[in-house]
Amino acid sequence: MLNAALAFFILALVAGVFGFGGIAGASAGIAKILFAIFLVLFLVSLVTGRTRAV
Repeated sequence: MLNAALAFFILALVAGVFGFGGIAGASAGIAKILFAIFLVLFLVSLVTGRTRAV
């Protein structure tokens, strides 16, 4: 999932450089959403992994 967020972020950067504002905005939005989901899943797995070890 982090790879997908990075791919959309790079797509947003490239689209922004070439002047495609709508595509850049959409890609940046998708990248933000995917990164937030990745962070939440990472934190959940971190907490559940820590509670199982104890």
